[in-house]
Amino acid sequence: MCGRFGASYRDIKAVWNLYGNFSFEKRYNIAPSQEVPVIIRNDGRNEAEVMKWGLVPSWAPDAIMGQRMINARSETLLEKPSFKQALQKRRCLIPANGFYEWRRDGKRKIPMWIQLKTRQPFAFPGLWAAG
Repeated sequence: MCGRFGASYRDIKAVWNLYGNFSFEKRYNIAPSQEVPVIIRNDGRNEAEVMKWGLVPSWAPDAIMGQRMINARSETLLEKPSFKQALQKRRCLIPANGFYEWRRDGKRKIPMWIQLKTRQPFAFPGLWAAG
């Protein structure tokens, strides 16, 4: 997953047929450790919840570890104890309208906004930790 992205709940509510009264302001620069809208499956329905971006495993000594654990790589997903239980039991979707990639221009880094050509929302696969 990228290091920064944007999301608008109004746009994603209809796409994923979300249940319940949930509100999330449109944001264009969501960063690790911030709250993000997440879609989980509960009792056969798609529900939106707000969760903090960054996986904090149950065995972690403190929540600071979650700021570093923002990407689960498919190549090592099944090997890492941090992801194993979440992969089996706690999967989610992280809706987005776009994300940033960075282009270097000398010493400067320039953010490039990436979105679908149709401008429709899409989702990143995600894992969440109980607790």
